[in-house]
Amino acid sequence: MSEDYLLETYRQLRTSQDKYVYFMLAAAASAIAYALNRAQDRILTLPLLPWGISILFWGLSFYFGCKHIAYVNSTIYANVALLKVQNGSDPEIGSHPQYIAAASEGIKMAIEGNVKKANHLGKSQFVFFIIGVLAYIIWQILEMYIRSQIS
Repeated sequence: MSEDYLLETYRQLRTSQDKYVYFMLAAAASAIAYALNRAQDRILTLPLLPWGISILFWGLSFYFGCKHIAYVNSTIYANVALLKVQNGSDPEIGSHPQYIAAASEGIKMAIEGNVKKANHLGKSQFVFFIIGVLAYIIWQILEMYIRSQIS
């Protein structure tokens, strides 16, 4: 496989992942805005609890999505630093083989930690969004039940 092919595949993957995360951020923000709009004239009562839970989890989804982006950006920055160290162009490390090996190992460990954290945050973003959706559906069902009891 050519380097150009690998690079292009990586770019496509990175673009796809970015679009997904930003889509989830937009969905969470939109869901919060919609839910707030739907309950703006309501008095705070116990049946609004699932509504509040949905807002909370969509907020957490948004937060974890933002943190995910921060870890991904940190990982990309660390990758650039690793490339500089490995090709001897980092001014602090220079071209000394032992310094390059030590710095490379440290950067790789940081990258691995960032990747694990970013993956966890990305999964949390999705899970919290879905929990918010389920809580909102429960609220809507509860509202329909309460209205049927009044009628």
